[in-house]
Amino acid sequence: MANHERNAKLLLELLKLPGNCWCADCGGPDPQWASYKLGIFVCLNCSGIHRSLTSRVKSIKLDFWEDELVEFMKSNGNVSASALFEKAVPVYYYRPQENDCRVLREQWIRAKYERKEFTGETKYPPISYTTGFYEGVLWKKGKENTQFLKRKFVLSEREFTLTYYNKENESKGPKAVISIKDLNATFQPEKIRHPQGLQLTYQDNNHTRNLYVYHESPEEIVTWFNAIRAARYAYLKTAYPTGSDEELIPKITRNYLKEGYMEKTGPLQTEPFKKRWFVLDSQNRKLLYFKDQLRRMQRSWGRGSRRSGWTPSDKSSLGPWHRRIMPFNPTFSLKDEQQTGVPKR
Repeated sequence: MANHERNAKLLLELLKLPGNCWCADCGGPDPQWASYKLGIFVCLNCSGIHRSLTSRVKSIKLDFWEDELVEFMKSNGNVSASALFEKAVPVYYYRPQENDCRVLREQWIRAKYERKEFTGETKYPPISYTTGFYEGVLWKKGKENTQFLKRKFVLSEREFTLTYYNKENESKGPKAVISIKDLNATFQPEKIRHPQGLQLTYQDNNHTRNLYVYHESPEEIVTWFNAIRAARYAYLKTAYPTGSDEELIPKITRNYLKEGYMEKTGPLQTEPFKKRWFVLDSQNRKLLYFKDQLRRMQRSWGRGSRRSGWTPSDKSSLGPWHRRIMPFNPTFSLKDEQQTGVPKR
């Protein structure tokens, strides 16, 4: 009992050391679990991923810790593990945060500790997302239905394009050639209803279009995500040669500030209110709306500031949402409030 209490106090003291007070994998505060195989302190969610990888995991406060395990944790820790397993993470590689979806966090953990992708050792063959060219088959949602079909995608960093084909046979030519310039990729597992669901958004003739794709392999879809990020980073370095990594990295890909359903009517306010899916893109200062959440092309968009007329006509009903000529129904359900941040009235 004396050893148990002493070891418990030692572990709590270790948590106060630099680096140990944050989850080693997602950066979440106050980790309460530890992998005594790797010598790192992690949060509850990441501990579950480590356990699924057969890594030995214990609770800091609830489990009994033997003396030798405490000594092992004492001689390692998050800072030491990061120096070893994150020695050579590419600047464009996405480091998941605590609120990111599971597929991103799990593949980050697997890439670090299982595949050892970032130790700085030369890999042969090279890791796919580092080559500047990537091709493969993804399941893509059809334009007018909910069916997902296999489509071939080709990513070229040299051409700064993402191309996809309606058939796996390339002889009929591409269905679309998408410029990397305005391409965004964001995981949307709940919207797409697949744990590896990825949304690709791009500009086409002044319209915003979405492609919804997934792959059965978690590793493959995250490889696609980071390959797109690598190509985007290369484009940004070319377009903004004097830009620092600190300035460019946040622009590689982004999650949208808010998404959710609201009801809208037309500019004359004579049409009935209709339910539409709205997306607030803070980086591009755009408010987009779609017929539904999986619709491919936007119905309308706005951009600007209060100085250029971007103010709600009824400030009491919209909260943080701005629009131009699209009045909204000020009555929202609780679900709308949770998704959009618009106050219920």
